Amino acid sequence: MAPPLLAAIDLLTYTQPTHGLNPQQLSYIGNVFARVTPETVDQALTHLQHSVGRYTNYLAVTSLESIDDVVSLLDAGAAKVFVARPQLSQLLEKNISEDRIVLCLPGSTREENIEAIAGTHVDVYSHHADVELVEAWLKEYGTERPEVFVSFANPTLEDAVKIAKMGGIPIIPAQALKVDAEPGPGLLSVAKLLMANATSDRPDGLFTTLVTDERGIALGLVYSSEESVAKSLETGRGVYQSRKRGLWYKGESSGDVQELVSVSLDCDSDCLQFVVRQKGRGFCHLATPTCFGQYRGLSKLQKTLQSRKESAPAGSYTARLFNDSQLLRAKILEEATELCDANTKEEIAFEAADLLYFALTKCVSAGVSLEDVERNLDAKSIKVKRRQGDAKPAFAAQAAAATNGASSGTATKEEVKEAASIPKSKDDPTGVKNGRIAMRRIITSQETPQKIQAALQRPSQRSSEKIFGICNPIIEAVKTRGDAAVLEYTHKFEKATSLTSPVLKAPFPEHLMQLAPETASAIDVSFENIRKFHAAQKEEKPLVVETMPGVVCSRFSRPIERVGLYVPGGTAVLPSSALMLGVPALVAGCKKIVLATPPRSDGSVTPEIVYAAHKVGAEAIVLAGGAQAVAALAYGTESISKVDKILGPGNQFVTAAKMIVSNDTNAGVSMDMPAGPSEVLVVADASANPKFVASDLLSQAEHGVDSQVICIAVGLNEQQLAAIEDELHEQANSLPRVDIVRGAIEHSLTLVVENIQEAMELSNDYAPEHLILQVQDAEKVVDLVENAGSVFIGQWTPESVGDYSAGVNHSLPTFGYAKQYSGVNLGSYIKHITSANLTYEGLQNVGTAVMELARVEQLEAHRRAVSLRLGVA
Repeated sequence: MAPPLLAAIDLLTYTQPTHGLNPQQLSYIGNVFARVTPETVDQALTHLQHSVGRYTNYLAVTSLESIDDVVSLLDAGAAKVFVARPQLSQLLEKNISEDRIVLCLPGSTREENIEAIAGTHVDVYSHHADVELVEAWLKEYGTERPEVFVSFANPTLEDAVKIAKMGGIPIIPAQALKVDAEPGPGLLSVAKLLMANATSDRPDGLFTTLVTDERGIALGLVYSSEESVAKSLETGRGVYQSRKRGLWYKGESSGDVQELVSVSLDCDSDCLQFVVRQKGRGFCHLATPTCFGQYRGLSKLQKTLQSRKESAPAGSYTARLFNDSQLLRAKILEEATELCDANTKEEIAFEAADLLYFALTKCVSAGVSLEDVERNLDAKSIKVKRRQGDAKPAFAAQAAAATNGASSGTATKEEVKEAASIPKSKDDPTGVKNGRIAMRRIITSQETPQKIQAALQRPSQRSSEKIFGICNPIIEAVKTRGDAAVLEYTHKFEKATSLTSPVLKAPFPEHLMQLAPETASAIDVSFENIRKFHAAQKEEKPLVVETMPGVVCSRFSRPIERVGLYVPGGTAVLPSSALMLGVPALVAGCKKIVLATPPRSDGSVTPEIVYAAHKVGAEAIVLAGGAQAVAALAYGTESISKVDKILGPGNQFVTAAKMIVSNDTNAGVSMDMPAGPSEVLVVADASANPKFVASDLLSQAEHGVDSQVICIAVGLNEQQLAAIEDELHEQANSLPRVDIVRGAIEHSLTLVVENIQEAMELSNDYAPEHLILQVQDAEKVVDLVENAGSVFIGQWTPESVGDYSAGVNHSLPTFGYAKQYSGVNLGSYIKHITSANLTYEGLQNVGTAVMELARVEQLEAHRRAVSLRLGVA
């Protein structure tokens, strides 16, 4: 639909006008015209970027030599470009639609203009035209013609209205326009120009007016006059014409005022549309959003979420969605996956609704409205540059893996058991049995060993093949593009779009470490206990052994020079991980300590982690998580130091990335151990306190839905088992992370065994990250432990003390890797170097054996290195 007029602006000065229309008043008209020169292309692109949804932009580009610049302006959001005839041909060759082009007429006579537009169907523009010539031309053209834009050397209201009434579109300098009802000498009334073509079939001459919100939803029907339109433009509010009381300033008495967004006419010019932002209770006198009742669909959801953001009770699910960015991220990813997996019409509609709910929650949380989203959709709809449209490599690999898995009809070998998701509602059965939060119970004497082993398998969210397929492109991007790639992934995954650097360098500013005194004290106590325990692990002196006379072998230790410490973010703040990884590095004497942790969405790091980094002497904190952080540590970037070893727990992507880079000989980096979701195994006999057993199980279940907790009940009867299960249900329901707990409980279980020997055989085969012994004579049972990351002995040793402050390290092998790996300790930061020191006598004593073995292995140079020294053949 043709605009009633265009307001011409100067790109360099329109934001600070000395007279005429200001930027807000320009938005009421909504249609602006600007000339672009080679010197102002960048300003034009910036203007287009910042005016999405605010202005419809018409740009004169006849002075631009590069047709690519013209295409870029169209792609950036220009509604139409005003071009010369040669440019028209070039744009059509590039398949630019004719309805995006306006041809500037070159001549001042009727014949010249007719010749110029021959063979085209584009709109036309007559610059500084003779009004009488244009008027005659429009009459001859009739109504079946392209749009005709007209500018004037000396615009007058009479000339502009005359052209508008004949269907032309006047272009008037913004500094010559005024929203006031009486604009003053030399200025033109916007209201009069807007209303030039308005018609009314009412006896009172009022104009029917539809009032809508920015999404186009009708709020109500009112009437306007030229006077009320002028007042509305002048005040920036919804002002209408009452049929009985004259001017009606909407909401003046009730407070339910309206901010004016724009004014326009419909296609027949017999109905006005006022777009407004409604304040207060709503448009209707009945205090509803519209005169047609309540909002529905997305508009209703937006209002609900906006209200809940302000008033949701602390700790409620909705409040957690707004305050826990990782939880919200997990829900969006979960629902997006479920939508991809949906097949029927009903399933797709259901899953799409879920995804929209969480996507809109993300928007409301960030202060983004549906109107903002729709403005961006409109801007994307007029792009002219066409991308290939392929998915980014990480997502393409993920989709391919999912498709392959689905088409095969069976899960791959590595996808043994799928981790549960967070329950969607209180009616969701996840982690619930017979209406109670409960683990599955297996009595081992009644089951086969195969079934018991199957029950003890860890949950897995994705196969290794899928995870590696996702990680590899990320690692390659960081390896080749450095800081830029790290920032790109941090913006994408952590939504920390304000970050301009991927690293925070020491010394860390004091204001980033502001903590409550009790929190700082807790970190200090934990720091000292961890330091004491790891300092005690130091070797007093080098190992020196004389293996035979004159042959002295020794071994001495040196710290690994550069270490990278990964501190997870996720759904919990983990300064304890920074201490567990950083204190041993400090004690070992590592020269360069670099932390990596995902930042919050505002780009900051929690002060607890910054304080811990400060205490352990870290040189920097890498503001990234996942595979991108691991890659940055492994290869280094412009601002991130390369390290020699990467340590620290993380999700499956972090573990996979550590494995990938440690296998790359070009990276020259090692890793501590494979680590996955947290887990605990509690062995409990009749002496155990049910409250303690349940609390220990839940302390790991709250880590994440992919965690697993196991209880091995030794000789317990039904009453004793029920006591533990009752405590589990009661305590779980009182936890703020109960939804996550239920996800973990879904694949957790209780094994009922007859004796402690059977219990420890099962435990050693499972090889838990954390093993808790709540049994009689627990210290003696430690002798039966073969495989475990860390052991917690007796009823007064909850696993929590190991997580934080006792002194033992909490970075431990999971997923059964305790059979092959130790947890992090001082030795994790040290390398041992051996030396040999022989006298001539020593070489004589050992030389014969060396020469013979070299001869057997046919390594003659080896043999001669000895024989030449001893002077033998």
